Amino acid sequence: MAKYIVKRVFLAIVTILIVCAITFFAMNAIPGGPFDGEKAISDEVRAVLEQRFNLDKPVPQQFVLYMKNLLHGDMGISTKTGRDISTIIGESFPISARLGGMAIIVALVLGLVFGSLAALTRNKLPDRLIIFFSTLFTSLPSFVFATLLLLVFCVKLKWVPVWSADKQNYVLPVIALAAYPMAYITRLTKTSMLDALGQDYVRTARAKGVAQWKVIFKHTLRNALIPVVTYVGPMTASILTGSLVVEKIFSIGGLGSKFVDCITNRDYPQIMGTTIFLAVLMVTMNLLTDIVYKIVDPRVKLD
Repeated sequence: MAKYIVKRVFLAIVTILIVCAITFFAMNAIPGGPFDGEKAISDEVRAVLEQRFNLDKPVPQQFVLYMKNLLHGDMGISTKTGRDISTIIGESFPISARLGGMAIIVALVLGLVFGSLAALTRNKLPDRLIIFFSTLFTSLPSFVFATLLLLVFCVKLKWVPVWSADKQNYVLPVIALAAYPMAYITRLTKTSMLDALGQDYVRTARAKGVAQWKVIFKHTLRNALIPVVTYVGPMTASILTGSLVVEKIFSIGGLGSKFVDCITNRDYPQIMGTTIFLAVLMVTMNLLTDIVYKIVDPRVKLD
């Protein structure tokens, strides 16, 4: 286990370095710069700003300087606000994490419940309804669903207030973020449960008179959790990093909306800092998933 973890940490570092290089060079390959949109800016001021952010140097040299600063924990400052990137991430991410955490819990709980119910009522009305809605939510993009929720419940019915600093409401953003992973977990759980219910050890347990609830929760559901656990890591990272448009739709001041703004404004340091932070989060969650996978199923061997 320890050897595997060391190997994965090394690969994670390499992955993050590759993400840094791709993001940096792709970002600089796009025509224009962070100061092109400024109004009434003189050539002298532009030259000073470019020198301040090392934009007057060749791109490879800029990358080397940025990585040196990054190794010392310096992500730079925003070209638009002048604030430290680490401070911006530190203030914005807890909002996204709170929203994403609630969405993850909702997706897991409802996905496992609906998936198990669909498997236990196969080809009956509950199963057909669950599969219908899970297929619908799987095919519906989160930003489209978020827009529909905002339009119906906030604008038309006025049941839920629009997000504001004084009256924060997580109901609609959580539903919008949790819909797709919940539907996917439902389908995964149903498939795994049906496979487990057909195994010999389940039939043996039933033949010995083991209680139905014990067969379901101890024998069937535990083995059905294995593919769900595999999906939880990437799902967690994707919810925390993929709430960009949803946060923007509901005007949530989280990291996602900040990321969209910095891309629009061509804020190079903030784009790099946010991308690196999200990449670290992604590879960390994948590593934790593999470890939990081993705990859930001891038969899995990590090489």
